[in-house]
Amino acid sequence: MKLLHLENFLENFGVCFGLPGETKNSSVTRYTLIMEYVEQRNGGYYVAGTRVSLDSVVYAYLRGESPEGTVESFPGLALDQVNGALSFYLANREMVDAYLVRQKQEFQRMRQEAREKDPAFYAKMDAAKRARQALRS
Repeated sequence: MKLLHLENFLENFGVCFGLPGETKNSSVTRYTLIMEYVEQRNGGYYVAGTRVSLDSVVYAYLRGESPEGTVESFPGLALDQVNGALSFYLANREMVDAYLVRQKQEFQRMRQEAREKDPAFYAKMDAAKRARQALRS
């Protein structure tokens, strides 16, 4: 488990922070406060100290869900954790959006691989889905 701090973030992603006239230490302090809410482990990003992925919080935000609504959806999170995760996202939007695209591509690859490994199972699943949809129509 690795808590994301500015130095680590800069090293991994080559992103530079700072406002005009800001020293490295004040920049580190400002972004460490945001990043204490997000950690990187097992190849993904998570709300620190939880099993909730950053992906889940960001997708809720992108769907227009309020931070309070996200807390209702994920009772293991406190409002400050959601706000901290969203602050991390907004401060690092380009990097996180690229990460989400990579995650989606990896999911699609794994999904296709599973379908190729057991086509009979997925044919049954697809038939069941069509039958269920026909009953609803």
